[in-house]
Amino acid sequence: MYEYKFVKIQLTLFSSKPKEDYQYIIQNHAKDGWRFVQIFAPATKGYGSAAYFELIFEKSVKTSI
Repeated sequence: MYEYKFVKIQLTLFSSKPKEDYQYIIQNHAKDGWRFVQIFAPATKGYGSAAYFELIFEKSVKTSI
């Protein structure tokens, strides 16, 4: 079984550049045992471009039987 974590990264208004260093975020989550799965960028802003994207991480959940 896995648990999932979603980290939202806002993009700048005109250049659509990330406001945070997503590589740093991915590396820090990996140190905590999270595996980077996917980056998701929905088209939510005018002209079909994204206003943000989400980093999706997963981690194995230890279950006791």
